[in-house]
Amino acid sequence: MRRGEHLEDRVPDMEAFVEEYFGPVTDTEEHNGSDLLVVDEPDNPVFERVVAGTVAYGSKKDKLALHIDERPAEEVIAEGHIDAAEDAVSKKNNFLEEATGRDAKSRRESLKRDVEDDADAPDNV
Repeated sequence: MRRGEHLEDRVPDMEAFVEEYFGPVTDTEEHNGSDLLVVDEPDNPVFERVVAGTVAYGSKKDKLALHIDERPAEEVIAEGHIDAAEDAVSKKNNFLEEATGRDAKSRRESLKRDVEDDADAPDNV
């Protein structure tokens, strides 16, 4: 997200947001002191399980967490869910773009900068 933007402003109801993209929330899971939402049976047959939500980082901005377990591509194609595979990529990208306000290209560039910045930092200082 950009400076001055907050996740709770973009996504006021995280549970409804997750359900809209992935299906009914079936459970919660603790991560770094935050409860994340779990979808054990996602609507898209490509996804096996989805864990998503807001992770609080003290005085810093809250972060979006998203972890998706996917079925093997061969299995999905053998079952005839080729369209679902294409839809899965769109769902992930749209979910992240709506939550962060950044498209896939800008998220990739940001990750590259983070990795480059980490490489420039001295080890064990």
